[in-house]
Amino acid sequence: MATKLVQKHLLKGSREFEIVDDAVNVRIKTPFNNEETLTVMLAVLNPEPVIRKSLLEFTSRVNNEPLLSLFLAKPNPEEFNAFVNLLKRKTQDEFDAFAGLKSGSAAGLERNSFEEPPEFDEPGTAPVAGKKKQLRPEDIERAIGMLQEHLDGQEIGQFVAALEKLHSDPMNDGYLAGVVDEFKALGPLQGAVLSYAPYVIAVLSDDPYEDL
Repeated sequence: MATKLVQKHLLKGSREFEIVDDAVNVRIKTPFNNEETLTVMLAVLNPEPVIRKSLLEFTSRVNNEPLLSLFLAKPNPEEFNAFVNLLKRKTQDEFDAFAGLKSGSAAGLERNSFEEPPEFDEPGTAPVAGKKKQLRPEDIERAIGMLQEHLDGQEIGQFVAALEKLHSDPMNDGYLAGVVDEFKALGPLQGAVLSYAPYVIAVLSDDPYEDL
């Protein structure tokens, strides 16, 4: 099973992608020997990639920003297609598990059912649909801890503060609206937030689960 893909480009350097459990580890090296490493959680990715010029990109389920960019057909079409097909399947599997469509969900959710990425058209408006969603304080607390451990506190401070308010009262619509607003204000940091704290998807999504 092709769990690793190594790509080299004469002008853009090399990119290595490795699927490990519920994430993709990425290592990017430029021709000037600058190196970047990152980890992207599979559950936050759209399973269907898009092609932009010479790249195939997997985007965020929340804001459609590219989180993984692969050189098309490198190192050869066979290896490339095998890895992409596996990545697509694993991405959908991890999202289903996260959403509670399979047993053993990492987020501890049960019988969840939502497939489309959430849409936020109006600032200051919390998602509302059907039964009021039941957010779990322990999962919000875990997400806050992951963000504080891995990201710059100053850059995400207002978003974390909004999450802390929601943690104190998960049923408060005003606090939920505040989380939505602060997430929108994160801009390019949205992808990093979702990678380290995928439960944020449940907080932002349209009625991800009912009170059972």
